[in-house]
Amino acid sequence: MVAMDAKDILGLPKTAIPIPQEKKSRSQKDSQRKPDGISREVYALTGGMPPLMPTIDSSQLKKRPPVDEKITWQWLPFTNSARKDNLQLYHWVRVVNGVPPTGDYSFAKYNKSIDIVQYTDEEYAKHLADPSWTKEETDRLFELCKQFDLRFIVIADRFPSSRTVEELKNRYYSVSRSILMARATSPGDVTGNPLVKETYNVSQEKERKRALSMVLSQTKQQERKDAEILADAKRISESRVAARGAEESELPVASSAGHDNADRADVPGDTVSPSLNVQLPSAAVAPSTLMADNAATIASLRMLRVYLRTYALDQMIQAASSSAGLRTIKRVEQTLQDLGVNLKPRVPTKAVCAEHLELRKEILTLLNLQKQLQYKEAEGSSFRDHPYETPGTPKDRMFVPDSMSFGGERVGKRDQKRKAPGRISEAPSSPAQSKRPRKLKASDL
Repeated sequence: MVAMDAKDILGLPKTAIPIPQEKKSRSQKDSQRKPDGISREVYALTGGMPPLMPTIDSSQLKKRPPVDEKITWQWLPFTNSARKDNLQLYHWVRVVNGVPPTGDYSFAKYNKSIDIVQYTDEEYAKHLADPSWTKEETDRLFELCKQFDLRFIVIADRFPSSRTVEELKNRYYSVSRSILMARATSPGDVTGNPLVKETYNVSQEKERKRALSMVLSQTKQQERKDAEILADAKRISESRVAARGAEESELPVASSAGHDNADRADVPGDTVSPSLNVQLPSAAVAPSTLMADNAATIASLRMLRVYLRTYALDQMIQAASSSAGLRTIKRVEQTLQDLGVNLKPRVPTKAVCAEHLELRKEILTLLNLQKQLQYKEAEGSSFRDHPYETPGTPKDRMFVPDSMSFGGERVGKRDQKRKAPGRISEAPSSPAQSKRPRKLKASDL
């Protein structure tokens, strides 16, 4: 009863769970059976998850050795070629058919040694003499370097005199570099050697260790203060970059505005008619829109920080041609092809891209001037063909409104058809006030 009440509260159906679902869930559990070769306890701990390390295939565990092989394990002696004292030790060895394995110790290949440069007395006297180092100290340094494989911390602990690690490193690397350069037949033979290519800098190493010790000895308060200083420095640098980008984006706008003003000053005001200004293309009458597009393009490029110069050139071309139509853009490209200029520079350097963009702007200006010239020629030809009308002009060329008469009433088409051109009365028409009033209809009431 309690279960049924809980189902009523939760809005669940009161019917019991069907039996086929239980069988299906049980079949899913049964499908995840334990693989062979793994114990039940281990499988329960892993939960069926794949192991992190590759395991041995279960078929390899049940694989039996060949019948003709007799494998035994024997306690046999061995020697290590990495040791110079011929020490003999023992270990267990897998022996097949009574034949022990031969060859060097398997772990001897991991004994890597460093080739330490050796010098003679004549070479030391000729190339390696140093007033701050004696020959005995230098010989002892190279012996310890060979013994401890350039572990300079251990070498400094074993060195007889009080020398710092930096001094020991500097002496070792300077001697090795001098010997290599003295033995080389030409300087180019040893230029790729790391000892010659990368010189040891004592002052830089001391500064690095000093900075590292300062960082490691900082307290939590100092670390917090340093983090705040770095955050402030980052914020200041970002604000400076943003201000510099805004200033650079304003420079092209000002220069283009100056060029537009100069062009306006060169063109006389009485040579351009009002009708021509209405018919000019949008690129010629709206320079502010072009300047705004250029400023927006430069600002968007500054936000990218890193971009290809060809991408910037494409954006600037689109901004310069945004006010022009598709036909004008095609004419610009056709003009470039006629001039033998590629639509995109093959070597997009900064200077080449700037000249390419300037050439496109000049071609666009030329096309606009050609349109303006066509408009002027068309206007002049229309003035020549149809001059202004004079009192002797025939009446059929006079402009008469087709819908309104001089008295303010509409003229019917039937009256125009009835009157022949030769029968037009020369008497003035009666005014509108002298017409007979129209009779009222029932619909008007």
